[in-house]
Amino acid sequence: MARQAEQVARELLQDELPRRWEHVQGVARRAAMASPLFSVDDADLLVAAALLHDIGYVDRLSTARFHPLDGARYLRAQGFPRRLCALVAHHSCAYREAELRGLTADLAEWVDEASDLRDVLWWADMTTTPNGKPTNIDDRIEEIQKRYGPEDLVTFFIRQAKPELVGAVVRTEERLQAAGIGYTAK
Repeated sequence: MARQAEQVARELLQDELPRRWEHVQGVARRAAMASPLFSVDDADLLVAAALLHDIGYVDRLSTARFHPLDGARYLRAQGFPRRLCALVAHHSCAYREAELRGLTADLAEWVDEASDLRDVLWWADMTTTPNGKPTNIDDRIEEIQKRYGPEDLVTFFIRQAKPELVGAVVRTEERLQAAGIGYTAK
């Protein structure tokens, strides 16, 4: 599945959103680093979700103007597994932003599995810069706030979501450490 996900993400992002393509490749590298924590099938799913989590930013896919939801809907239409669609729909505490956008009912189509795998996806996203380089959660949240500005809904969302995002990062880093998996956090 990860191979197919990479092809889809490349086709959608590489030319239209090259910086976003760099980011998802970096997120996928982080996910792959953590993949020994999971079964072969779940590791493949994790890397696929990492590669596809931001495809909803592509203009032609955007119907709700909320990238997690738009990405999940596109993937469903393409026949991807429901669990993958749900991981994309709920990546990085998306339910908080959905509430602010009035899209909670739309997002409810997919269940947030609230699992270790989901935490690792959030960790990989929230510890990767827009250019695909490793970072730490605090610097990433600060970067998002600066990029969007103090009055933007995304800035409000990220401040609201910070405790849950930090929790996922801490849990994941504890699991990585316990498993003897080294990682870079900037």
